Amino acid sequence: MASRGEHELLNIDGVEVSISSPRKLLFPAAGYTKLDLVHYYVAVAEGALRGAGGRPNVMVRYPNGVDSEFFYQKRAPSSRPDWLEVVALKFPSGQTAEELVPRSAAALAWLANMNCLELHPHAVRAEDLDHPDELRVDLDPMPGVRWADLQEVARVVRVALSDVGLLGFAKTSGSRGIHILVRLEPRWSFGEVRRAALALAREVERRAPSLATSKWWKEERHGVFLDYNQNAKDRTVASAYAVRPTQDARVSAPVTWEELDQCELADFTLKTMPARFLALGDRHAAIDQSAGSLERLLELSMRHEAEGLGDAPWPPHYGKQPGEPARVRPSAARKPKQKPKTDTVSSADSQATKTSFDEPAAKSGRRVSKFPLIEIARAAKKADALAGLERWKARHPEAASKLEPSDVLVDAMRGRSSTWTRVRINLQHVPEAERPAQEALDPDYDARSEWDHG
Repeated sequence: MASRGEHELLNIDGVEVSISSPRKLLFPAAGYTKLDLVHYYVAVAEGALRGAGGRPNVMVRYPNGVDSEFFYQKRAPSSRPDWLEVVALKFPSGQTAEELVPRSAAALAWLANMNCLELHPHAVRAEDLDHPDELRVDLDPMPGVRWADLQEVARVVRVALSDVGLLGFAKTSGSRGIHILVRLEPRWSFGEVRRAALALAREVERRAPSLATSKWWKEERHGVFLDYNQNAKDRTVASAYAVRPTQDARVSAPVTWEELDQCELADFTLKTMPARFLALGDRHAAIDQSAGSLERLLELSMRHEAEGLGDAPWPPHYGKQPGEPARVRPSAARKPKQKPKTDTVSSADSQATKTSFDEPAAKSGRRVSKFPLIEIARAAKKADALAGLERWKARHPEAASKLEPSDVLVDAMRGRSSTWTRVRINLQHVPEAERPAQEALDPDYDARSEWDHG
């Protein structure tokens, strides 16, 4: 345990960076300290700056290590060295913030001293905030999906990109997925890049329908989701070489396509990556020389639109977009109104006429579910939400035994500065007569409290 007043002064390329509490444990299970994190980022600085340098970044900070609370921080700390660069961003909400723009190993070390494990760079350079120079293919596996299936979808993405003249650079996410980065000529808007990413996702889904999906709503997904909305303005993903909050301190590792076929997520950690980087260098070293054109993907998007495949849902905190379909979950979509039918019924005292509908919910005007979804838990911590799920399973063992892995929907919901977790269950594989009813949420976290007391 580091003493409260302990500091270590590092000279990094002629810049002095003070590290407070250098022996603070950030990864208790692995024994890695804050100073270990600093040394890691200095060791891989060339690659980390190729991924996040020169771009505005969101910081993901873990003040007391990965076993405690974390938060996203967009605004650069007011107490920062003069040599740290910032740039002002305007968000879809209309708000603005100055975000940090790292350009040196010293900047990475300073961020690590702030207990910033992950950098989430925007897809634009600080010099041009309106034209992304990167398209991001985020492969997000649904529960139960095998790593081998994820690798197969990545190979399909590679070929689909090549067919439109683009070169993809793969990296592990460091969590469960794969990211494929595509450098672009900075000539297109965020909206155009997102639309191109949607066209690519649909094309991959067409080529691998049993493995890949472009469906936005979780209840409609299967296999590997290609998250096209990661290309919307203000959306970010973990940068290359970002350290992720796993017990073994895994990192987001750039790999060659040949390595992607053979590697495992656990191969790349805070401990193993510096030696790999020293021996092999940055596997994305050529990415900046590989900028391509979106024209053929946008032509594909136009063909999709002509065939009736228009826009797809945007993330919930964006305003309604031109041409966007109704932003409502399929399970919550209203069914067409039905004409009431009248039946004459008898009572002991009189004849009464009652009005009924084929769907009981239609009478009240409530939305009728396409999928039999129930909500189980809402919690500030994922572990608490999952504990609520286990309690539900214990109360309903027969129903729980019939669930497929993809029937359990665990959603990370973005709050003001951190995420909270929602757990839902799709009872589609449980016979209707055996389906448990909606119960009181356990636990029942009020996400509004974060905003009310922020």
